[in-house]
Amino acid sequence: MCDLLNKKCAPCEGGILPFDISEIHKYQKKVDGWNVVKNEKKIFFLEKNFIFKDFVNSQQFINKVGEASEAEGHHPDISFGWGYAKIIITTHAIEGLSENDFILAAKIDQIFNA
Repeated sequence: MCDLLNKKCAPCEGGILPFDISEIHKYQKKVDGWNVVKNEKKIFFLEKNFIFKDFVNSQQFINKVGEASEAEGHHPDISFGWGYAKIIITTHAIEGLSENDFILAAKIDQIFNA
């Protein structure tokens, strides 16, 4: 995971191919507990659930994730409530996963483990 923490998300306006499944699995080994899921449109994304002791802690975590996402210029889909947060990451411009998604996942894990 350390190599991903030292990287910054690169702007993506499309024009590149999303990772194939072998590349996805290679990068998945670098992040902790993120599931690779394919939606109904066959687009891969990363998904992870986080558990907290109450609403305030989940909200504080999400606020930090929002700040990190804004700094990276790469924004996940987030849902949260009392004691939980669910984060989904994909690169919409390429309809799939790229290194950016794994960089952001690693940085989110770092926030959670701090």
